[in-house]
Amino acid sequence: MKKLLLSITLSLGLSFHLFSQEQVFVDKTEQGWILSVDGSALMINGMNWDYLPIGTNYEYILWEQPPEFIKKALHYEMGWLQDMGVNAIRVYTGIPKEWITYIYEQYGIYTMLNHSFGRYGVPIDGEWVANTEYADEKVRELLIEEVTQLAEEYKKTEGLLLYLLGNENNYGLFWSGAETEDIPVEDRQSTIRARHMYKLFNEAAILMKEIDGSRPVAFCNGDLQFMDLIVEEAPDIDIFGTNTYRGVTFTDLYDRVAAEYDKPVLLTEFGSDAFNAQTLEEDQLSQAYYKHGNWKDIYANAAGLNGADNSIGGFTFQFSDGWWKYGQTVNLDIHDTNASWANQGYDYDFVHGTDNMNEEWFGIMAKGAVNEDGTFPLYPRAAYYVIKQAHLFDPYAPGATAESLDQHFSNISLEEAKQKAGNK
Repeated sequence: MKKLLLSITLSLGLSFHLFSQEQVFVDKTEQGWILSVDGSALMINGMNWDYLPIGTNYEYILWEQPPEFIKKALHYEMGWLQDMGVNAIRVYTGIPKEWITYIYEQYGIYTMLNHSFGRYGVPIDGEWVANTEYADEKVRELLIEEVTQLAEEYKKTEGLLLYLLGNENNYGLFWSGAETEDIPVEDRQSTIRARHMYKLFNEAAILMKEIDGSRPVAFCNGDLQFMDLIVEEAPDIDIFGTNTYRGVTFTDLYDRVAAEYDKPVLLTEFGSDAFNAQTLEEDQLSQAYYKHGNWKDIYANAAGLNGADNSIGGFTFQFSDGWWKYGQTVNLDIHDTNASWANQGYDYDFVHGTDNMNEEWFGIMAKGAVNEDGTFPLYPRAAYYVIKQAHLFDPYAPGATAESLDQHFSNISLEEAKQKAGNK
């Protein structure tokens, strides 16, 4: 019965938006929250994606390369993504809108456009301020100007799925740099700063939607920290996005958002690294195990499957290894095996008192040396094939149930995925 009601809801939406171009919206139906594109429900099978050859870091910009090189690079990488059933990528601002449209038209893959919203600092009076103070009027004016200009520039871009503001900016209230550290604990000063930040997120979302009402605005929080402030200060955000690393499931995350905030949930980052901090070896099976459990949990909480009914998808972190992540600007041609933070949710290599999360090994694809033409090869890990099979499940399909979800995921073999790894 739930599936029938969902179909009726979507059919009505289709007739209403039949003559509109890419109307993307979130709606709470009788079954729960769904995201629709031109009236059709879309479960986001997303991927955090960038293009950074070994030996480079965040200063390398693909979009500044010659167009033919960009097309060659995209043809290779989007081909892999298309093959595994990815329908959206998360990309930071800087991508020209014509390439968003090109990726969509050529490969059927949408883009979630991400503005960092001061996460890594802002320029104030000619100087770079690394730790953003959201109560500062100059900061407020700068960020509002940037995101409203963004909405104005991209508002008619074919292939643009939604806007995302920030990247776990709540953690940035504590950390002094861009490198990932242990998740911080709230204190009185951080709470005061956070309140100003969430107010500004909300103001930005309102203004962006006034400019472009055809796409939702999400923001990216670090897990559920400051949820009470989010509820109070950010009621106009369309989608609750979160970078969440809790292990093989997301435990009470979906239920808490449903009970406290009542917004659709989008996992903007999640996953596991592929390096074992105890054996000091690559560990593809463990990474695949966590990806398997994560995607099952995402689908289990989709509308109509008798979970929290508020999951609209997620963006796996990440497509290929980031060889620059640990030192940021040094040892860019070394695949660093230093763990930089601890997380007991990943018990395959967690030991109390030591770090176990290896930032340079989160790719579901290993990265090869740069070719003479500047491109580089990718080598799929077991997680690639597990996610490919996971994405074959459509939680909105007629007959989809919690039982069929269980059956689908029980048929995914980690060992078979490991055997395929490295072969195209």
